[in-house]
Amino acid sequence: MAVWSVKYAKKYFRDIEFTAEDASRTEKEFLFKIIENAIKAGATTVNIPDTVGYSTPWEYGDLIKLIKEKVPNINKAVISAHCHDDLGLATANSLSAVKNGARQVECTVNGIGERAGNASLEEVVMAIDTRKDIFDNLKTNINKSQIYKTSQLVSKLTGFTVAPNKAIVGKNAFRHEAGVHQHAILRKRETYEIMRGEDVGFTQGGLILGKHSGRHALDFKLRQLGYELSAEELAKAFLEFKKLADAKKEISKSDLISLAKHI
Repeated sequence: MAVWSVKYAKKYFRDIEFTAEDASRTEKEFLFKIIENAIKAGATTVNIPDTVGYSTPWEYGDLIKLIKEKVPNINKAVISAHCHDDLGLATANSLSAVKNGARQVECTVNGIGERAGNASLEEVVMAIDTRKDIFDNLKTNINKSQIYKTSQLVSKLTGFTVAPNKAIVGKNAFRHEAGVHQHAILRKRETYEIMRGEDVGFTQGGLILGKHSGRHALDFKLRQLGYELSAEELAKAFLEFKKLADAKKEISKSDLISLAKHI
């Protein structure tokens, strides 16, 4: 059936993808044989799904490696990874596949998909981009500057809210409240940021003033608003700020202006 379907599709299309459903749990010798024959029949891409999200990164990576080693005509096709997130490993499995020779990743914006979802496009793209040392300078054709906007659009159209702590596109992904972190960010951004929010189109990052913030961040924010306080004034402002921060989750721009005017 697999060979027949590929041959039939080849009558109408040049680029044919063959998908081996539940490949990660399939008996390996059978899987290698079916892939070989699908390629002989004309498949140009062979998709290796972890259909129920059962595999682990080392298992899935090893499977891709074995396919490259055991399927004699694999050089005639692109290996594709298709991972589900039932164990929270879809992105990790996809990256392991890339590391071991896969050159296509089937993924989705915000990781949406069947059951627990699929590998997250933004996570796969930014992992490859950020860790060029691990992925041998591989590149994707994704316009990274549009990632955040696309995430928001998909969220709006699907009704699925993006979790605040979602990697890359969550609203807290590039926000810092802890005083030690904020001080370090002000001195050298790379200390606590491995990528720039601007690179993915993020506009809501930066220093967030709250009860964990320190006086360096307060001083920085006040200077941004045009208030340059002396050391004594800043000390007084910081005491008032801490009182306010205990009462409010997040300090707004108007809160800071009001605070500065009363010092």
